[in-house]
This record gives sequence, C-alpha cells and structure tokens, in this order.
Amino acid sequence: MARKTQLAIPSGAHEVTGVLDKGSEFDGILSFEGAFRIGGVFRGKIFTDDILIIGEGASVDADIEVGTLILSGEFKGAVRAKERVEIHYPAVFQGNIQTPSLMVADGVVFEGVSQMSRSGVGSDRAAERKT
Repeated sequence: MARKTQLAIPSGAHEVTGVLDKGSEFDGILSFEGAFRIGGVFRGKIFTDDILIIGEGASVDADIEVGTLILSGEFKGAVRAKERVEIHYPAVFQGNIQTPSLMVADGVVFEGVSQMSRSGVGSDRAAERKT
C-alpha cells in the first residue's frame, strides 16, 4: 500500500492567499502571488512565480507556469516550474513537466514526459501573461 509522503515544502510554510475549494469549478486564466490551493475543478492556464497546491480530490486540466507545484490531485496538461515539482500520493499526472527539481512519490500514477534542466525554467511565456 502506498503511503503519503512529507511535503518538502510544508503546505503551512507559506500563507495561502487564494483558494478554489471543493464544489467550485473555474474555466479561464489564473494568475496570483503567494500560495494558491485548488481543491475543485480548474480548466485553462495558470501563471505565477510562487506556489500552486493542487489538493487531493482536485481536477486540473491546464497549461501552467509556476515557481513550485505541489500536486496530490489529478492533473492533465503541461507544467513549467522554475523551482520544483512535487507529486504526492494519490496524485494522477498526465502530461509534460519541465523543471529543475522533480519528486514523485511511491504509488503516484505518472503518464507523461519529464524534462529536467540545471537552471530554472525561463520566462519566455511572459508575453502570454499580458494577453
């Protein structure tokens, strides 16, 4: 049986500045500062230099560019993380990841491609943020 792992970046280490909780659904573009937690359903694009937490029970279908991603829910799409991606049980990941640091826990379903670089992911999509 797979077990939950400790977060390398404890979820309480940063003040959560926004929440899309269970029972909520959002389609569109999200940008924020600080730590944002998704517990509901999100479809679209997400941009931040900070922390995105996709909690257990959440469903996200998106292209995201973040500082750090902490995933415990379901994700489908592309991730570009400047600092780190953590995928914790019982997460289901389908897509592509580009990050300098990747942690995948035992028991996670990972279907996709990961690309790791020594330096952080560049912000060549900055122009997209403004449109």
